[in-house]
Amino acid sequence: MEHFASLENRVALVTGAAVGIGKACAEELARGGAKVMLSDVNINACEAAARELAGEGLTVSACKQDVVDATQWPSTIDACLAQFGGLDILVNNAGIFIGGLVGSNTLAEIHRIQEINVASIILGTQAAADVMKPGGRAGNGGSIINLSSIAGLIGVPGHSVYGATKGAVRAYTKHTAVEFGRLGFGIRVNSVHPGLIETAMAQQVLDDFIAVGLAASPEAAMDAVGQMTPLGRLGTAREVANVVRFLASDASSYCTGAEWVVDGGTSAG
Repeated sequence: MEHFASLENRVALVTGAAVGIGKACAEELARGGAKVMLSDVNINACEAAARELAGEGLTVSACKQDVVDATQWPSTIDACLAQFGGLDILVNNAGIFIGGLVGSNTLAEIHRIQEINVASIILGTQAAADVMKPGGRAGNGGSIINLSSIAGLIGVPGHSVYGATKGAVRAYTKHTAVEFGRLGFGIRVNSVHPGLIETAMAQQVLDDFIAVGLAASPEAAMDAVGQMTPLGRLGTAREVANVVRFLASDASSYCTGAEWVVDGGTSAG
């Protein structure tokens, strides 16, 4: 029986796909039948991830991409078109975490996190929409999925600068979804808001809890997360990827401009 979220004959681009949530998204989209281009600034890790997935019989490739370099977006999408013949799905996943209490972040840190977490999503959306919309080189519409965070929905100590970027992603998602819908582009745009997920970035968050005095030890930091989360645990990258696959597929054909929370109930508490 066909999976309700089948992605057969679709082409996807996932940024920041070498590790963590990005890699899990690439794997889940490919398992759904999509041909997937993994991009990352760390090409060695990206190619290693692609080799691993290809070894499982999945149709994937890898390319080097600095998502804040506007000149690299067209060439990355060109690679998707040349290798796989189209572009139907963009997962804007690349991002970084910079923590610290209010007043502790330098201007350089503020510019850096805004550029990577916000500007890259704007650049990616512009480039993808140009080829997905009617008259574009792919021209079949598509789905754009922007990775935000629950820090873009609720307040979290030590997350003010990071949360500001993720709130911007949420807002940008809504504006583009409405605009593309009104213009008849056939492009849906949604944001995904993970809680704390078992990735290297989660370890950064836990370390920052300790650094700013919100927890005395790694054990205390993890206990604090458990107390904040009704399900009492961290999420997995696969659990986020499952939602991304749904949003990439026709199973979510009437969903656009929405935020999809994957946080074990943290933001509901």
